[in-house]
Amino acid sequence: MQSGWETPPDGLSCEDLQAWSAQLKEMNDQYQALMQDMLARMAPSEAADSVYGEMRKSFEAGAKALMNNPNLLWQTQTRLMQDQWLLWQQSMRALAGEQVSPLITPAKSDRRFKDEAWTQDPHYTAIMQQYLLFSQTVEELVESLDGMDTTQQRNLAFYARQLVSAMAPTNFMSTNPEVVRRTLQTRGKNLVEGLARLREDLENSAEGINVCMTERNAFGIGDNIAVTEGAVVYENELIQLIQYAPSTEQTFKTPLLIVPPWINKYYILDLRQDNSMVKWLVDQGHTVFLISWRNPGPAQRDITWADYMQMGPISAMDAIERACGETSVNLVSYCVGGTLTASTVAYLTSTRRARKVKSVTYMATLQDFRDPGDIGVFLNEAVVQGIEHSMQLKGYLDGRSMAYTFNLLRENDLFWSFYINNYLKGEMPAAFDLLHWNTDGTNLPASTHAWYLRHMYLENRLVEPGGIELDGVKIDLRKVATPSYFVSTKEDHIAKWNSTYYGALLPKGAVTFVLGGSGHIAGIVNPPAKNKYGYWSNDTLAESPEAWLEKATYNEGSWWPHWQAWMTQNGYADTQKMVPARQPGQGKLDVIEPAPGRYVKMTIPDVLNESS
Repeated sequence: MQSGWETPPDGLSCEDLQAWSAQLKEMNDQYQALMQDMLARMAPSEAADSVYGEMRKSFEAGAKALMNNPNLLWQTQTRLMQDQWLLWQQSMRALAGEQVSPLITPAKSDRRFKDEAWTQDPHYTAIMQQYLLFSQTVEELVESLDGMDTTQQRNLAFYARQLVSAMAPTNFMSTNPEVVRRTLQTRGKNLVEGLARLREDLENSAEGINVCMTERNAFGIGDNIAVTEGAVVYENELIQLIQYAPSTEQTFKTPLLIVPPWINKYYILDLRQDNSMVKWLVDQGHTVFLISWRNPGPAQRDITWADYMQMGPISAMDAIERACGETSVNLVSYCVGGTLTASTVAYLTSTRRARKVKSVTYMATLQDFRDPGDIGVFLNEAVVQGIEHSMQLKGYLDGRSMAYTFNLLRENDLFWSFYINNYLKGEMPAAFDLLHWNTDGTNLPASTHAWYLRHMYLENRLVEPGGIELDGVKIDLRKVATPSYFVSTKEDHIAKWNSTYYGALLPKGAVTFVLGGSGHIAGIVNPPAKNKYGYWSNDTLAESPEAWLEKATYNEGSWWPHWQAWMTQNGYADTQKMVPARQPGQGKLDVIEPAPGRYVKMTIPDVLNESS
């Protein structure tokens, strides 16, 4: 088995050597051009500067804590030296042909070292173990530091993990066996093609590098994703309202309105017919309406959170009344769309219009922001000020910057794996609809996003009685009597279930809380036919998430049927008052255009080109 850099294989003809040289020259030319392009683009924004400043402060705090505990430093260094000595002995024995057990192995979830060379070739086995020992040492050292507050230690752990992940031998040409083999096989063509892909990705990035995760032309909105039949029946500057065509002869009397997040696009709930939540809801007999948010640009800079509420759910409910003649709806919301929905229901309660909402469902929704998880690393006063200043200049936050930040929360799966595949191996990523959605981002209006970061993440004012004022009305989640269904997911890294649970303790009305398996996307988009992840249920709300889970019952299968039973058995879906199926355009709203509509098809480059 080959290891390390080697000269071109023996037996090459003069023509082969000339081709090899030409490819190396082409790669060098592309590399030089790419470096010039990168340097021209590396003027960091104030937001990026503030992140770097906070990272520096975290390491300074860690260094100070370590200086105050010299014994910890000595013990850590001694243990690492002992491990290195044992590793050297083991490597010598392995090179001599002896079978030896590894000192350390990757976690089962670590897919970086799946190539057999990492376990079969002593050279690579030693490299892998040395890296894993170093990684383990850094992690244990940060955990052992005293004298740092919880936030400082969390930030230091995050930044240290980013640096250690970046140092992985898999990320370098000469220490990744797959890349070495491929480079020799293609005579460097993979590196030439990788540099071309890097240039292309840089051109489609805002800050950092938005690595391409899927074949860009493999999916078309309305062609092979977001294809559930329906029509746009209402629109304003901020939303298009889609009414989906029924698939049953009769439907429940009360319509269903879905409020998705405006960070990314709604079609995560309508990717394919076999995993479309929208299609499933239609098939259960609901008259389904869905908000498709506009992809905003500089012209929408002054749109506020209150505007999102008025032009979003409230305008949609008024439109649904004209379409169906119904004065109330069942709301289903997701992520930040759920945070807006909670604000809306509280606003309607304070303005004595709570009856407009018969029930409300919150999927992976933060209302109490006491512990936002790793994303909180990027959300402190200094960083938020930097983001605010950047948005004041441009009028929006580029959604590609947001996507890059979220990808770093799972850096090895969502960044480095594609970095290796695209730029070192020179391969085109596979066609995958979920990753297509993940890279089809949206911008965020300056006024809305700045307000959201400060009032929710920094100050956690939504949980305070009267802490939030919308259009002159102070709202209080504790006054909400609307029946609520909360579903969170156990491995969610964006809206931690331990935090979303506290939102379920706020309303005074009846509350059901369910915990799904998997993460922020897969745990929510979990169709019954797949039977992939189960869920936990507990009819009693405990004071803490840990106490709730301790007495919860695990159930096989999707949580979707559990939600449908909650809707029907409690009368929110009006099972006794079925009505003839409603077709888009039959009421007092005309069809504007077929679903999925224009708004969802607007990409970030489209928006920015349109506004330039």
